[in-house]
Amino acid sequence: MTNQTTINKLIEMRLTAMADAYRMQLKEHSLDHLSFEERLGLLVDIEYTSRKNNRLKRLIRNANFDQSYACIADINYSAGRKLDKALIDRLATCTFITDKHNIIIMGASGAGKFYLACAFGMEACKQYYTVKYVRLPELLTDLAIARGEGVYKKVLSQYRKVDLLILDEWMLVSLTETEARDLLELIHARHKRASTIFCSQFSPAGWHSKIGEATLADAILDRIVHDSYTIEIGDGSDRSMREVYGINGKGR
Repeated sequence: MTNQTTINKLIEMRLTAMADAYRMQLKEHSLDHLSFEERLGLLVDIEYTSRKNNRLKRLIRNANFDQSYACIADINYSAGRKLDKALIDRLATCTFITDKHNIIIMGASGAGKFYLACAFGMEACKQYYTVKYVRLPELLTDLAIARGEGVYKKVLSQYRKVDLLILDEWMLVSLTETEARDLLELIHARHKRASTIFCSQFSPAGWHSKIGEATLADAILDRIVHDSYTIEIGDGSDRSMREVYGINGKGR
């Protein structure tokens, strides 16, 4: 078997990184002193790293982040924001996902809720959890369309299965009874099975009236509040994060 035949077979098996590395080994004589096991180990390491990197890129792409540059290290901890760095660092380890807990992030418009949620989402992707970001109005529209097309259970299952669901604009506007029932179905399906980050301008006490029907509201809040860490971004500054960072948008 010729070297080129081996390379072709590696490519056919979709081991392209290993094929490229093997091709380089054939040209790089400085590796001739290495044993067969050592050279094979190098090839396997390169293929393994390539696949890990490609998987991470897919996870980030599928998460649908608007701010994929969000980073825990760049969070603004100025005094006015009243952020608990120890809590954020602990949540950034993603043990809350392992434990199937949630996070509630509260703050005024422009406070940086979305950035913080995306930073947690990026950490989850780095640990190879599946993540999905969606605005609550878009999610409810997806479920309504799915019901009309007869694929409601399929779409609900897609939202149910993701390891970390980030819901932005949570309870920004009041829900119809049908929307509240759809939301209860989703929250119930994910309860103690997966983690959710809720980004809201309002505290849970204010969600009740937005949901509407009291029994549905009680059921939804009961499945969220008692299983969630809470982060409230203070408004000690008169300037929002959008104003502070402007079009640069880096660091929140």
